Amino acid sequence: MHLGIDFGTSGVKAAVIDDAGAIQAVAQAALTVSSPQYLWSEQDPSDWLSALDFVVQQLASSFSLRKITSIGLTGQMHGAVLVDERGDVIRPAILWNDGRSYKQCASLEQLVPTSHKVTGNMMMPGFTAPKILWVKQNEPENFKRISTVFLPKDFIRFVLTGVKATDTSDASGTLLFDTQRRTWHEPLVSACGLTIDNLPTVHEGPDVTGMLLEDVAERWDMYSVPIIAGASDNAAGALGIGITQAGQAMLSLGTSGVYFVASDTYSSNPESAVHSFCHALPDKWHLMSVMLSAASCLQWFADNVAHQPVSELLSEVEHVDIDIQSAPYFIPYLTGERTPHNDPHVRGGFLGLSNTTKRKELIYAVLEGVSFGMAEGIQAVDCCDANVTEIHLIGGGARSRLWRQILTDILERPLIYSEGGDVGPALGAARLAQLAMQPRASLEDLFQTPSLIERHVPNTNKRSLYRSRRDVFSRLYSAATMLHTSTTTI
Repeated sequence: MHLGIDFGTSGVKAAVIDDAGAIQAVAQAALTVSSPQYLWSEQDPSDWLSALDFVVQQLASSFSLRKITSIGLTGQMHGAVLVDERGDVIRPAILWNDGRSYKQCASLEQLVPTSHKVTGNMMMPGFTAPKILWVKQNEPENFKRISTVFLPKDFIRFVLTGVKATDTSDASGTLLFDTQRRTWHEPLVSACGLTIDNLPTVHEGPDVTGMLLEDVAERWDMYSVPIIAGASDNAAGALGIGITQAGQAMLSLGTSGVYFVASDTYSSNPESAVHSFCHALPDKWHLMSVMLSAASCLQWFADNVAHQPVSELLSEVEHVDIDIQSAPYFIPYLTGERTPHNDPHVRGGFLGLSNTTKRKELIYAVLEGVSFGMAEGIQAVDCCDANVTEIHLIGGGARSRLWRQILTDILERPLIYSEGGDVGPALGAARLAQLAMQPRASLEDLFQTPSLIERHVPNTNKRSLYRSRRDVFSRLYSAATMLHTSTTTI
């Protein structure tokens, strides 16, 4: 059996598969995010470790962990985990949706004018490089202590193995990486005040990076098994639903919203805030658009407005008629936005409320607003001639049949929802671990598309209505920008 562990923003998830690739067990534990200041988003890495222990205990209650023969890791991209020479964490991890380092982005682009060409990406505050420069300029004492900068999953690897390693898909999301050559880029590293020695060694996704430490193995009552390089959460999620070939695409409705298109060649479109990263398989790449707040918008509404679980809110609107034409609009930029706007300051809200607006219409507006935002990112990726053949849905938000159909109708193209979509990254990490143990197996055999749950087809009767509402939504970005400007100049 092979274990895949996903260190996401909202929780740690694990999936165990057998040698036939079938899921045998899943487990998860929730995490919280701290926002101590405007634009800040942080987590304490010790919480990841506590959640990991809890997840492992869950798995151990259903079967013997001594059956596990390899472990694959995946997790949230772009985070900066700063560790000193003793291996101690210096400060809370700065996460992918943190927007504090927007000034450092401009500085790095001036210091390394070729950064767009080298990395395939626009310099954005969510990425790792500007975070490091921010720490150097704002927390010099912490910066002086830095021995190694880890991405989230790679810090866990360090704790579990004592090895400093990462994989190409996660490394290419740091803006310290030459994405086409699949190696660290010294000028960008130096511009942040670091050297290559401050970064983990880079491996391809299926590579073995180390063995589970004996004391950890003893605590978990399992053998000291190989731990695989793994992948970023998006690359692993794509592998979890069998996306290995050019033209295959994935739409992820997780905390963030991601559109992922696999490619056999390197290409980029940084001017439209499209991301170009390495895939988790050798000699493969992918294009990606990102919404910083997707399913997290519904979670925000559930926590702060409805004060009910998300599942209950979705049930409330799943089988009722909504007057779409008179529904309010929701602007989903709760933590800024990446594709296509690259704007850490823009914020969200409802527009078009009346004294007859009901809660079900607000819930619907959130689902629709996130879907419109996803459509704008997809449009930016399509400009790269991605030649998409099919789109698969994954992520916790994709469990909602209503949300899946809203996306289908707005995008005007079929969407595929399969089993295992809610644990896609953990499943992909487990499959990479399996590939490491079975290197001669074909990708088609190991990375099969899970069993189909539903294939959604666009409702042509809603086409003109959604096109009209999407046009209004696109123009609301200017209003959201003006709101920020007015509130910051008072």
